[in-house]
Amino acid sequence: MRPSVRHNVSIDGLPDGPPMLFAHGFGCDQSMWHRVAPAFADTHRVVTFDHVGAGGSDVSAYRPERYASLTAYARDMLELIEELDLTDVVFVGHSVSAMIGVLAANMAPERFSSLVLVGPSPRYVDEPDTGYAGGFTRADIDGLLANMDTDFLGWSSVMAPVIMGHPDTPELGEELTASFCRTDPAFARQFARTTFLSDNRADLAHLTVPALILQCREDAIAPMVVGEYVHAHLTGSELVVLDATGHCPHVSAPAETIAAIRSFLNARAGVAAAA
Repeated sequence: MRPSVRHNVSIDGLPDGPPMLFAHGFGCDQSMWHRVAPAFADTHRVVTFDHVGAGGSDVSAYRPERYASLTAYARDMLELIEELDLTDVVFVGHSVSAMIGVLAANMAPERFSSLVLVGPSPRYVDEPDTGYAGGFTRADIDGLLANMDTDFLGWSSVMAPVIMGHPDTPELGEELTASFCRTDPAFARQFARTTFLSDNRADLAHLTVPALILQCREDAIAPMVVGEYVHAHLTGSELVVLDATGHCPHVSAPAETIAAIRSFLNARAGVAAAA
C-alpha cells in the first residue's frame, strides 16, 4: 500500500511551492489543522495526513508490536516524504508529533529545512532522581491509562476540555472530544502508552535541523518548564511563548500560531538569502 493512501494524505496550496508537512497529536487527526494550514497555501505546498489508526487512515496497517515506539511513526512519515519526493520540508508537529518530527529529522536531516514544534515534550513523566520535571508522576500516567482502558469515551469527554484549556469556549473542548471519539479506541490506548511512557530526551542532542518551539504560557500537558527544557537541549532553537492557554494553540489561538510560524519562516528565508 502506498504511504499516501495508508495515511489519507491531503495536498493543497502551490503545487511547486516549498513543502510544509503538518502532523497531528494524540487523539486527533489532520482536520485539527484546518485553522492554520490553509494560511500557508499561498506560499507552500501544504501536506496533511493521519497517523495510522487516526482519522481516515487505513487501520488495517496497524500492528501493536510495530507501533510500540515513536520510531515507527517517524519511519511512516519518512516513507510518505519519500513517496511524495519532498525535500526542504517545513515540518509542523503538535504534541507527540513534535517528537516524531525530531526522530524523523535525525534519521534523514537532508529532507528537512526546519521544524516547528508545537507543545513538544520529550518525556511526560517526572524523574525526581535527575530533577527532570515532565508534568506528571508515574502514578498520574498509570491512572490516566487505566481510565482510558476502562472507559475511553468517558475519559475523552472529561479530558478533552482540560487539554484544550478554554472553559470559556466549551465548543473548542467539544471539537477535541469529537476528534478523540473518531479515533479507533484500540489504537488510541496503544498510542497513549507509546506517547506518555516515551523518553526521547537523548534524541534532542542529535538534531541538526533548525527548530522553533511554540509554548503556551499555561499548558496542562506540556508545561512551561518542559518547553524551556526542549529549548535548552536543542542547539540553536528558538522558543516563542504564546499568550495562549491549553495544549492546542492551533485550535484556540490560530492567528497567534500562524504569526509565530510566519515570523520564523521569514527569518529563516532572510538568513538563507544573506548567505
